Amino acid sequence: MTNFAEFMERALYDPEHGFYQSGQAGRRGGHFITSPEVGPLFGAVVARVLDRRWSELGQPDPFTVIDAGAGPGTLARTVAKAEPGCAPALRWINVERSAAGRAAHTIGDSQAAMPGGPITGVIVANELLDNLPLSLFDADGNEIGDHRPNPETRLTPRQDQACVWLAQALSILNQGTVVVIDYMSTTEEMATRPWPEWLRTYRGHGRGDDPWTAPGTQDITSEVALDQLAAVCPPTRVSTQAEWLRAHGIEELVAEGVAAWRAGAAQGDLAAVAGRSRAIEAEALLDPSGLGGFTVAEWDVPPTE
Repeated sequence: MTNFAEFMERALYDPEHGFYQSGQAGRRGGHFITSPEVGPLFGAVVARVLDRRWSELGQPDPFTVIDAGAGPGTLARTVAKAEPGCAPALRWINVERSAAGRAAHTIGDSQAAMPGGPITGVIVANELLDNLPLSLFDADGNEIGDHRPNPETRLTPRQDQACVWLAQALSILNQGTVVVIDYMSTTEEMATRPWPEWLRTYRGHGRGDDPWTAPGTQDITSEVALDQLAAVCPPTRVSTQAEWLRAHGIEELVAEGVAAWRAGAAQGDLAAVAGRSRAIEAEALLDPSGLGGFTVAEWDVPPTE
């Protein structure tokens, strides 16, 4: 019997038939949209995050940013468009397993795996850890394989690959921050709910079939167990995405956009139109029942109070 982690690995990352290897993910594939793909506003906020951390670290040069699970490189493009103050020192590395994703990278370096260290900077993992293969066990400790259990069955996830990823990210940072953005809960919370509530698939901007159906044609994701990550290293800060975006100035950026819209709308100014779109993007990014409800967990290296 194939265990679920092996099954999920093949369904998502098989070189010929895996969901991600075929270039189906994100806006281009028509299955789901991540925060960077909502529009340039998310990247503009991330640019502010990077500038703040760069300043706190004494404006190092180089200042390395690793976008882990970069997809087609949308975050790199939107951050560059925001023209952060750290740009002259910025070394951007897109890390993406999918060859189709790497082929779309136009800004920064493009790699299939995490680089070695040490580096000074920021490592961002936006909706990456939920796609890392995990193991599943029933209440008796039996491991679940490549056959679908009853939907009412209570399963316990073990997310070894997510924990290994975090340990690696922390190990290559000399100074800086690891930022993980995903939908998260705890091992106990997941174990007390039917597995379809936290082990999900997406196809065509909606929920797909169960993970065992038509492998390679749909995304497979799991809520990330924050307690398992904390066992590797306790996070420095934990917030919702909405709280995190507000703390880093999203409302100020929206206000600037609205002002630009009011000043230039009558002339059909393109900058005004772009400014108007910020309010629409912010609504999606801050939605507590959607992207705004994601968890942002941050680890400072060295640890800070």
